[in-house]
Amino acid sequence: MRHIELGFRLDTYAQSKIDVQLDMVRHAEALGFHSVWSAEAYGADALSPLAYLAGLTQRIKLGTCIAQIAARPPTTLAMHAMTIDALAGGGRMIIGLGVSGPQIVEGWYGQPWGKPVTKMRDYLTILRATLRREGPVSHRGAEISLPYDGPGSLGQGKALKSILHPLGDIPIWVAAGGPRNVALAAELADGWFPMGLPGAGTGEFSDSLDAGFAERSAGLGGRDDFAVFNGITVNITDDAQGVLDAMRPRTGMYVGGMGSRTHNFHREAMARAGFPEYAQRITDLWNDGRKAEAIAAVPDAYLERNALIGSPARIRERWSQGVVPPGVTGLIVSATQIEALDLVAELNESATAASENP
Repeated sequence: MRHIELGFRLDTYAQSKIDVQLDMVRHAEALGFHSVWSAEAYGADALSPLAYLAGLTQRIKLGTCIAQIAARPPTTLAMHAMTIDALAGGGRMIIGLGVSGPQIVEGWYGQPWGKPVTKMRDYLTILRATLRREGPVSHRGAEISLPYDGPGSLGQGKALKSILHPLGDIPIWVAAGGPRNVALAAELADGWFPMGLPGAGTGEFSDSLDAGFAERSAGLGGRDDFAVFNGITVNITDDAQGVLDAMRPRTGMYVGGMGSRTHNFHREAMARAGFPEYAQRITDLWNDGRKAEAIAAVPDAYLERNALIGSPARIRERWSQGVVPPGVTGLIVSATQIEALDLVAELNESATAASENP
């Protein structure tokens, strides 16, 4: 197996109390992990934990996976990212974006769902222009315009350029699963978090990726520089089934309840990953109020497709069977055990050595 980059995922977004797992982050950095990643839903935000970690780490990159575009204007996200990168010494920040879903966009942020792909294009364009600081930022978009001159405006908006100078390029990555958003990521972003990546890997998205790369913006890296990071859970245990059962409620909630019958990106991701019938059944059960049945309907095979669970011997065997889909350049590891980080780092290094000395 080829060498891949390793990242560590914080779980702050899904908890009622903040725990940045500082010991885990520092251990990941000592092991040479590429990055640490934070997220947000409707609790802890994605950026504050990274600002905190910027002063407590030295080299590890600091990324959002993901920051919701409805949560803040693109210029505000640029301000956050440049500030954190400056506090971290420069060259460490990565902005990962996602659209979230209509329940959160309209229910939490009080914004219209609108046209998410169009909104993402406008957002990426403004964000990139702000970070590049080549001039005052002006953009006329179908969903976002800057300066704003729509209903309620005084018409006094002025195109502005960031006072803060970025210390270097800040990459922008996009979470996407639908064909149009995947194509947009390939066109305008530096990396991609695939939603619902099947075992066959990125080849299943080849049409969308090809279309996006054919229109790729000037000044961005080539296709070989395009990062593709997938997620994986690693848990060393003598009770693999117990760990899977503990994972089931969150997955059932996301697939069944983090959206509606008509709009749920997590359901769509499960279907793309090869489990369409399960995805629909979980959605139907959840929306009928039968939540326990929806949770029970989550299959072990879906939970294990992005997980290494069990004894070290079992995890080594699963790794050797190709747990990293083709086309993936990095894994973002969810773990609570130091020894789990040690094991996945060892397996990755062994794979690198084997590929370099076949």
